[in-house]
Amino acid sequence: MDNDNNLELDRLFFRADNEIKDGNIVDAYDTLTYIIEQDLEYGKAYNHLGWIYETKYKDYPKAEECYKMAVKYSPDYVAVYLNYAILLSTIEKYEELEKLLQKAMNVKGINKSKIWNEYAIMYEMQGKYVEAIDAYKKSIQTSLVDDEVARAEQSIERCRKKQRLNEL
Repeated sequence: MDNDNNLELDRLFFRADNEIKDGNIVDAYDTLTYIIEQDLEYGKAYNHLGWIYETKYKDYPKAEECYKMAVKYSPDYVAVYLNYAILLSTIEKYEELEKLLQKAMNVKGINKSKIWNEYAIMYEMQGKYVEAIDAYKKSIQTSLVDDEVARAEQSIERCRKKQRLNEL
């Protein structure tokens, strides 16, 4: 693909991103599908389409398919890892989620605090409270955001309550 076409697709991608932010989901969907028609390997567009399928249509299989394509074609695009992780957690595909989170930890620029938080949620949902607490602690250690730290502290307390319930 030539450079001029790449610039045009990038411009369209940023337009789609703004359409999503403005709530113009149908326009964003059309823009993103056009981008992919022009370049089947434009991974960022798959991420945004995945988000639309997941959050607006609740079409989880289609969202998962789009996120897989985004990781395949844009493995350095950090946004896809958190989006895809949230989907896998929602649909309780924990083995795939763990592999994705391991991969995400090696992506330059990834927010490790958010990835550790996703690990923690995964463990908590599986009833692995010791592992969850450890992951929440790692989330705190890698965070610079007070609200995230406070939420992780509350999550640790919730896990401790769940542990005590299991001991009864």
